Amino acid sequence: MSGTVNKIDNMTLSGTKNGQISITTIAEPYGAKSESVASIGISLKADAAEPEWKVHIPKANIDQVIEALQKAKETI
Repeated sequence: MSGTVNKIDNMTLSGTKNGQISITTIAEPYGAKSESVASIGISLKADAAEPEWKVHIPKANIDQVIEALQKAKETI
């Protein structure tokens, strides 16, 4: 992965001792002229260099993903 990373927020991962959720945006994540994405990373250790899990969401899908997460929250 290449591209410019812009940190948005970090938060504690509930249910873990040191886990973190990180939110960033990445410009040109897959090389020149690739579409920017929002990235959500999950790290089980706060000082991890790279998240164990991450997902990249294109801008065009962010609203739909937020809506789906809100529906998921209602069912938990």
